[in-house]
Amino acid sequence: MNSALSTQHSALAFVFPGQGSQYVGMGKSLYDSSAEAKRLFDIADTTLGFALTDLCINGPEAVLQLTVNTQPAILTHSIASLAALREAGKLDEPPAFVAGHSLGEYSALVAAGSLDFADALRLVRERGRLMQQVGSVGGEPSGMAAVIGLDAATLAQICDEAGVDVANFNAPDQTVISGLQSKLTTAMEAAKAAGAKRVLPLSVSAAFHSRLMREMADDLAQFMQSITVRDANIPLVNNVNAAPVSDAAAIRSGLVAQTYSPVQWVRSLEYMSAQGVTRFIEIGPGKVLAGLVRRTLPNAEATPSEQLLG
Repeated sequence: MNSALSTQHSALAFVFPGQGSQYVGMGKSLYDSSAEAKRLFDIADTTLGFALTDLCINGPEAVLQLTVNTQPAILTHSIASLAALREAGKLDEPPAFVAGHSLGEYSALVAAGSLDFADALRLVRERGRLMQQVGSVGGEPSGMAAVIGLDAATLAQICDEAGVDVANFNAPDQTVISGLQSKLTTAMEAAKAAGAKRVLPLSVSAAFHSRLMREMADDLAQFMQSITVRDANIPLVNNVNAAPVSDAAAIRSGLVAQTYSPVQWVRSLEYMSAQGVTRFIEIGPGKVLAGLVRRTLPNAEATPSEQLLG
């Protein structure tokens, strides 16, 4: 891998998508056209002990959408995409930084040499299992909603009064909130009354990045003790602080805190831009992050890997 020292003058960053970017058929072209991508999909099947590749390519959608399956599926597609890009000679310079949106942080750490691919697969499979089982509290469901066109200070006050949490700062005009469904509904109605342009419930199985995830965070930290985490060769701009980390211990603590803390995506992009990054490649399924980059940094170039691979 390239050392952090050799990437410090690069104007490029790799960003990796999180949950919500999955779709049935993801990975088919990678599997068929890239020997290295096929090898990684095969490793995923062996490591996890089931046909993840078949699930990605053929579904069924309801099974792929389960958090416990979605997380390793997106990670595998992302790392296979990175391998295919390298194989095709599409990456002309090493990145100054890597970053990932929530789950994508694990893909970013594989790219940075901090996590082995197989270890990352086991880790996100367990992360997905733990998150999935926190889908309800005392029998009450939880969820998330996107709020578009409301300033952060007003929304923070609404969340505080309703007893829910800000989960993702996705773009200057888009923030996601998270919590128990009854309290989330109260917050959604208050956001509309306060002038939000749109408030959309998200199709997720639990209140990710909220206080409800603290219990599973302890279990994740326990499981992570069995996983080797190394210092990163490329700085990770992490979700919790929107600041670069390379130290293995800081990476570990950040992954645990990330589960119940908001994803500081806007600040992360702004930090990288301030360090001279002008080009972002979204590596993995879909183009969600490329869109968020353009909305946050209108002058930056943002390209999805699926576009580069054709």
